[in-house]
Amino acid sequence: MIKINLLPARPRRRFAIALPTLPGLGLLFGALYAIALVLIGGSWFYLNTQSGSLSADIARMETETARHKAAIAEGTRFKKEKEELERRVGLIDVIARNQARPTYLLDALADTVPQDIWLTSLEEKEQVLKIAGSAFSTTAVADFMSNLKNSGKFRDVDLIVSKQDLTKTPRVVTFEVTCRFSI
Repeated sequence: MIKINLLPARPRRRFAIALPTLPGLGLLFGALYAIALVLIGGSWFYLNTQSGSLSADIARMETETARHKAAIAEGTRFKKEKEELERRVGLIDVIARNQARPTYLLDALADTVPQDIWLTSLEEKEQVLKIAGSAFSTTAVADFMSNLKNSGKFRDVDLIVSKQDLTKTPRVVTFEVTCRFSI
């Protein structure tokens, strides 16, 4: 189907703003466009250069970090070795100090034992010395205890057990004494 419009054509109204025509307006906008292009290009170049220098700094810092990590690992290893050596030296020092202790103990004990006493056992546990033995009399046991106290090397001398077997001949007194030995 074909439509035909028989009405006369109306002029269309256009709303247009009329700008004043200045003689160098095109040239002005062209210059502004060129300046904007130069500024955008310059900022792009500056940011690209900064990005490159920051990437180089990051790479340099990563290599320094790797180098420092190796140095830190080596320092940590040396520190552990030093602690282990100090621990060993401390143990050797303790052993060297305590090595002569039994000799000093037996020497000091030999000086305090009277003639009519026989020591049957000597035991040291947790710094407490336990001495067991036999004697012909309780006087010898008392002399032994006073000798220990007067030596200056034994302290906290206590008599734990003192028994005399009346069925045996000669009558022997068995005793047990505890004390502390200090060098």
